[in-house]
Amino acid sequence: MSDLVADLLAGKHSALARVITKIENRSPGYREVISDLHQHTGTADVIGVTGSPGAGKSTLVDKVAATYRERGLTVGVIAIDPSSPFSGGAVLGDRIRMASNAGDMDMFFRSMSARGSLGGLSTATTDAVTALDAFGKDKIIVETVGAGQNEVDIVRTADTVAVLVPPGSGDDVQMLKAGILEIGDVFVVNKADLDGADRTVQQLREMLQGQSGRPNSGHHGATELAGDHGDASTDDADAVDDEPETWDPPIVETVANRGDGVEDFLNALATHGEYLDRTGRREGQARERFAAEIRTLLREDANELLVDELDRRGGIEQYVDAVIERHTDPYTVVDEVLSPLRECLDDPGDGS
Repeated sequence: MSDLVADLLAGKHSALARVITKIENRSPGYREVISDLHQHTGTADVIGVTGSPGAGKSTLVDKVAATYRERGLTVGVIAIDPSSPFSGGAVLGDRIRMASNAGDMDMFFRSMSARGSLGGLSTATTDAVTALDAFGKDKIIVETVGAGQNEVDIVRTADTVAVLVPPGSGDDVQMLKAGILEIGDVFVVNKADLDGADRTVQQLREMLQGQSGRPNSGHHGATELAGDHGDASTDDADAVDDEPETWDPPIVETVANRGDGVEDFLNALATHGEYLDRTGRREGQARERFAAEIRTLLREDANELLVDELDRRGGIEQYVDAVIERHTDPYTVVDEVLSPLRECLDDPGDGS
């Protein structure tokens, strides 16, 4: 174990900051750091906060973090910001977003770049959550940039996903049909003191009811509800009772800049956490997350290997020239480049 990892596990915030910087920059040795930290994870509660721009995510996260701190819990926040097209860094990384918690050593905040996947979570973010978990943070909050359907990536990191919707914005509610509706465990109508809040709540309720009663592969894993079976026989009723318990996402109204509704929001998060533990769904989600992470890392590493192989063969341009001249085609090129890899996988032989 490196001294850096040892310092992080000993609770030194400077080491935590250095590790996350190493992770974000993909500096040499970061993978070994994550490997060392992994065995020390699994105790933090990870909360994802997503939603359209202007919904008040940062303000709500600020109030939530402050309330957790008042309860004596330690908090880590990863805020995903848009990527700079020049440096790849977080455009908004230097802004002060957690004003209520400035100077609190048990409240760790970090802006990170979306790294070309606007609104999505990078592999670096997943690794940063690992570092915060190993450090011993009780609550880890991941706030996304809020740019659309790519927000579904957050389910790979969070135990509970909260989706914020501003009031009186029918387009934002309709946008939920594009994918975000399925990932929400808790829905929040923030700025509920503005006109249109009641209508937005009603729209959300109608859309969620439309999701009930049919199989759903989303984050909250809704299945058929007992009430949809009509005049079922006793045997059918017994079968319904044996079905897995489902989660009906609640809708919470908040006015984050005043702190109104924050306690209700935290209660909804806690209730969902209890549901995950009671049903065994938390372990199921962890398995899904690790499977997704392994697939992502395999794709990234395999891509790097193939790029190196193309360079070894003289670069991709010669293949493009051949395709343009109709001497070959893209499929044949791919088969040729992958042929050595396939041979190694099909016949490992002496391990060469």
